[in-house]
Amino acid sequence: MFKSSNGVICLLLVGGLAGCSAAPGVQGAQNIGASESYAAVMSVRRSDGPYVLGPGDRVRVKVYSDPDMSGEYEINSGGSVALPLVGDVKAAGLTTHQLEQAVASRMKGRVAQEPQVSIEIAAYAPFYIYGEVKKAGEYDYHLGLTVADAIATAGGLTYRADEHKIFLRRAGSKTEQLVSLDVPVRVYPGDNIRVAESFF
Repeated sequence: MFKSSNGVICLLLVGGLAGCSAAPGVQGAQNIGASESYAAVMSVRRSDGPYVLGPGDRVRVKVYSDPDMSGEYEINSGGSVALPLVGDVKAAGLTTHQLEQAVASRMKGRVAQEPQVSIEIAAYAPFYIYGEVKKAGEYDYHLGLTVADAIATAGGLTYRADEHKIFLRRAGSKTEQLVSLDVPVRVYPGDNIRVAESFF
């Protein structure tokens, strides 16, 4: 069902933004682009290694010396998390361990002399899928998700779907890339998937 006639896919290269061109004979796929800061975060997120936080993720913060500061907080569109008493702390592009250190540093001498902070991911930012799938909408993200998995989560393709025209727009980007279901393309929190309609 998910066979592609050409198996062509455009991918972002780790470590920076790499332009990708539309497959021959296919219109609508454009070069990937985003703001420099956001693009840097997304590039790190898609590289190998520990998961890095991004806008829309929710973190569970536990402050042992001050239970009133403990709770769940969402990383805003600017990449920061707003915490009581210490204000906004940059979180996007950091691992949970790095964010623990950043929060503890901001608290030291203001909230506690030697603050002990524990941070874990409470929920990932959702992904979005629309177009010719049976149940378009917003869905919870889980690690290891692929485009094919996302389509299955949305109930599969409709009979009108063009399985050779599936587009992926990365979080923070304004443009789409054409992907092939022959290749296990990873989806990340905040990504958008669009399945085009077949006209034949």
